[in-house]
Amino acid sequence: MIVHPTLNIAIKAARRAAQIINRAALQLERLTIERKAQNDFVTEIDRAAETAIIETIREVFPDDRILAEESGASGAESEGNEWIIDPLDGTTNFIHGLPQFAISIAVRRHGVLEHAVVFDPSRNELFCASRGSGAYLNERRIRVSRLDRLSDALIGTGFPFRQGQDLDTYLGILKALMRKTAGLRRPGAASLDLCYVACGRYDGFFESGLSPWDIAAGALIVQEAGGFVTDWQGTEHFLETGAVVAGNPKVFAALVAEIQKQLAHRS
Repeated sequence: MIVHPTLNIAIKAARRAAQIINRAALQLERLTIERKAQNDFVTEIDRAAETAIIETIREVFPDDRILAEESGASGAESEGNEWIIDPLDGTTNFIHGLPQFAISIAVRRHGVLEHAVVFDPSRNELFCASRGSGAYLNERRIRVSRLDRLSDALIGTGFPFRQGQDLDTYLGILKALMRKTAGLRRPGAASLDLCYVACGRYDGFFESGLSPWDIAAGALIVQEAGGFVTDWQGTEHFLETGAVVAGNPKVFAALVAEIQKQLAHRS
């Protein structure tokens, strides 16, 4: 595995954040938890991890633009990189001691995702990819599953949890897929869900109401593992719409068709 220098910085930043998160995981009772919105939490660990990531990036790329979940956008619009950061995807899981959370870092250049890292510190699983160079889990090449029927597929998803999301439409999709798949799972960290598609643990994934930092890194990792990623309308604007569908080629096509069928019923 040959690591691009920019990807190497992303990996270094993720590992620095992981040290902060792993230390805090041993003392969850001491956490200060704030509610940003209904069912949306932040802790001082989210902020400390994000600071460590940004400091690591700025040491090498002082002028790059950054879009981070907690601190927002910083850096001037330029021809350089844009770093899209979620320092702790799955905060609700983390504060409850549920070991399903990750650090997600993506690099976009001229609007195109170029590098991605998703690091699960509790399992020491490092997923990464660079455009055109494949996707890896702990330096081992990964590929999406070969399963070709939706009826045999295990699908990951996420529940709508923010006000204003169309819960009824989601429930319609969920009901249809519960009848037409081998099963659905909702662990609670979209970045890892996408990586699980990339390495074949899931055959597909769908969710809506997401932010760019939730899905940017995982999306590139899926694509470099041979999978497809679009929004619910089948376009490439998933970072803008926040509605994402991913899967191996066969399951992806069936999953998009089923979602669009349910959307048509509700229009």
